[in-house]
Amino acid sequence: MAELDTGGQPQQEAEVARRAHASRRNFMRKVFFASGATAVATMGGAGAWAALADDSTGTADASATPSGAPSGGPGGGAGGPGNQSITEEFFGLTTDGNRIDDLFTIHSTGVATAPVITAANAFLAGLSDDQKTSTVFTVHSTEWRLWSNVDSYERQGVSLADLSDDQKALGTALLKAALSADGLETTEKIRKINQAAGEAIGNTTAFNEDAYYWTVMGTPSATEPWGFQFDGHHLVINYFVLGDQVVMSPCFWGSEPTTMEIDGETVTVCHEEVLASLAFINSLTSAQQAVAIESATKSNESMKAGAFSDNAVQEYTGLRGNKLNAAQKKKLLAIVEAFVGRAKADAAKVRMSEVAQHLSDTYVTWAGGTGDDDAFYVRVHSPVVWVEVDCQGPGPLAGAYGATQGGGATQLHVHSIIRTPNGNDYGRELLRQHYLTSPHHR
Repeated sequence: MAELDTGGQPQQEAEVARRAHASRRNFMRKVFFASGATAVATMGGAGAWAALADDSTGTADASATPSGAPSGGPGGGAGGPGNQSITEEFFGLTTDGNRIDDLFTIHSTGVATAPVITAANAFLAGLSDDQKTSTVFTVHSTEWRLWSNVDSYERQGVSLADLSDDQKALGTALLKAALSADGLETTEKIRKINQAAGEAIGNTTAFNEDAYYWTVMGTPSATEPWGFQFDGHHLVINYFVLGDQVVMSPCFWGSEPTTMEIDGETVTVCHEEVLASLAFINSLTSAQQAVAIESATKSNESMKAGAFSDNAVQEYTGLRGNKLNAAQKKKLLAIVEAFVGRAKADAAKVRMSEVAQHLSDTYVTWAGGTGDDDAFYVRVHSPVVWVEVDCQGPGPLAGAYGATQGGGATQLHVHSIIRTPNGNDYGRELLRQHYLTSPHHR
């Protein structure tokens, strides 16, 4: 997702743009609902209608005709800041516009979700009534899909800037309950660099450590579906919970720059996925690289499934997992683990087991160089996981590290994402099954 340079925009002009964007966003919520509710007709069961009801209207048009699979090619409608809207119902990432059935089921995983429930309830209890009104949405809300890595995007929920120190601590406790130590550290580093880089270019209005927003979908529960979203520049976490099942996707992790001297300390972030990717591509033979590498050059923007690309259609390309030896397969899994390992260990173990089961049907596509400092793009794509690591050209924070905006791609500006194809981003497939099979929803 290309980023909007707000570094030189006058404050008054920026405010007008933000208000216009907010109005457009609310309008698109209604447009989405008008089309999105039609998908429910294919679900069956009266209770399933609630699964796609929208907070902004609360009703569904039962007479609408199901629209079926999404249209459009790779990217699923992604674009720059001016094209950040939802115009079609959620379908999920696919290779050809058709989902693979029976990949995700409601079952026991043994993941300990009680600490996350407790932390979420404590966080909500610490909010004022007005803050709760802004923060809490229904579990089937389109708010799940209204996230962006762009700094100027108009977000909903409650921002860190609006919270007291005690409230911020409760939010941190929720992240700590959901994430591993590495995951929590990554979120903190991204925010820390965002603040320092904003200070370096003299624009902490747009770039700071508090422009990150909380939303909670549903009511934290041991039996009913719910989740939360933490959303801001270069950092988006979607966390869905149903019983002891966790779906932590889509998650966007990025930074510009990826390393920076802050108060005498070198702060580096998003390095794990870069190192793991380079280790994998350099473990391949020349013949294997010839299949995996689709281009020796790297464009400034290669990501296919960033924000507002929930329905991207992308065929499998590159090198297939069944062509790898045991050591290479391990290195391929390490790319995915760099993302999955940001969740708690038990949730990460379940997720990696799921990924490993489809390793032979996993494809890897590469663009760019393979040297230690080369800019590159890699996509790891299987029926159950989608990972992209994309080295970007210098963006609005280029001045913070002596670069010029619009220059060539660099490891100092990285965007990366993990998704769950075939309909289970945001836990949507589990949510659908829950509404169809739970007696109290029939």
